[in-house]
Amino acid sequence: MKIIIPELENPTIKEAIQTFPEVEFLPADSLEQATTILIDGQADSMLSGLDYSSRDVLLAYKAAIPVKSRYFSSCFICQKDSQILALADGGVNKLPDENQLYTIVEDTATTYQNYTNNQPVIAMLSYSTNGSGGKNPDLAKIHFVIDQIRKNHPDWLIDGEMQLDTAIDPEISHKKFPESTTKGHANVLITPDLNSGNILYKSLERFGGFTVAGPIIQGFVKPLADLSRGSTADDVRLTLDVLIKQIKGVQNA
Repeated sequence: MKIIIPELENPTIKEAIQTFPEVEFLPADSLEQATTILIDGQADSMLSGLDYSSRDVLLAYKAAIPVKSRYFSSCFICQKDSQILALADGGVNKLPDENQLYTIVEDTATTYQNYTNNQPVIAMLSYSTNGSGGKNPDLAKIHFVIDQIRKNHPDWLIDGEMQLDTAIDPEISHKKFPESTTKGHANVLITPDLNSGNILYKSLERFGGFTVAGPIIQGFVKPLADLSRGSTADDVRLTLDVLIKQIKGVQNA
């Protein structure tokens, strides 16, 4: 198993990779060289972002690597003790339309399921809970996605629209949204736009004490990740753990 990391000499990266002696980590002089090595089949995955902006990393991925989904997106895997959440999209899609939002939900739930082997329980987050905010196109978009996911993935649980406390607190869910199928046990959190997604993941990290992987970049033919330039060694280790499981999934397919 080989993972290419252009910032291989970064001290944070050097600390993190010691956890994975079974993986061969490859250097590169630039993002462009790294993506070329990856797409030529000399590596299984790529990780970057500690010394590059997310814009540069995503442009390099988009320029060189084919997509397998209709759209590409990102998700964060957030872990604290035994609690694992997937959160999207906080890194790529600024204001997704209904088709982009559907793909975000589908790919994020799959990322969560492949990493944890648990059933996705998906909350479509909003300022509104179960119609309390009235009617507007943003809420109609959410309900369109819920209907399509239920149709195409009947084994997943999905509900919304709902506020964050309703998504993760069973008592509040029972009070605000008693008929919800997720019942306050969401493990996949889907935000309506990039602003809210990015703010939420950084809040979980900085105030909530979560270790955060990624963003994991979804929708490409290769397992990919970006990193926040503020990522810690623990964040990098968790990101590598997610990528390694994705690589194994591709190899076993």
